[in-house]
Amino acid sequence: MYGVESSFSLALLLIVAIFLIMLALFNAIMRKWLRVEKPKAFSNNHVNDKHKKIDWSIRIFGITMMVVGYFINVMRLPQEPYLLLEPWFLLLVFLFATEIVRAIMERKYAKNPNAYLYTISQLVFLLVFLISLFTTDFFGFL
Repeated sequence: MYGVESSFSLALLLIVAIFLIMLALFNAIMRKWLRVEKPKAFSNNHVNDKHKKIDWSIRIFGITMMVVGYFINVMRLPQEPYLLLEPWFLLLVFLFATEIVRAIMERKYAKNPNAYLYTISQLVFLLVFLISLFTTDFFGFL
């Protein structure tokens, strides 16, 4: 039993490391190709005040939905939770929603005309990676 848990942790660490390396390489290549400046790490890069208000509205709604979804799924039997109210699912949905809003705002208001293409390419990369993880059963690691 102990060996199974340690191999799971190692496999998960390996998948996360591979993802982070691939993401860093992809972002560097796309930034250079599209001539987009590197965004600040862990900061809110809002295009304008309208974008900031929409982004915060999505965040507040997402957190509210996670709390409501948690209470609804706790009341149900553990074998029958609603997938659409699971926190990981809601997090992915609202992550994609905020990135789509960012791309729309960059398309309309950003100084660099390629900024929205960079955002969309990041979103497509993440989507392709997640789909490939789930369809290949985590590349056979898990």
